[in-house]
Amino acid sequence: MDIPRKLGILIFTAVPAIVGGGIVYHFFGSFVQVIIFEILLVLAALGLISS
Repeated sequence: MDIPRKLGILIFTAVPAIVGGGIVYHFFGSFVQVIIFEILLVLAALGLISS
């Protein structure tokens, strides 16, 4: 996979990380759940990049 595609995938996952982190914090009121959500997004992004 070429570099521009990898960067596009990372940008595509950055928007849900920011918006989704706020939504998760709103519903749960704790940063522990936000960190778990962010870790899951990072793992998903790395899975897309490595394939």
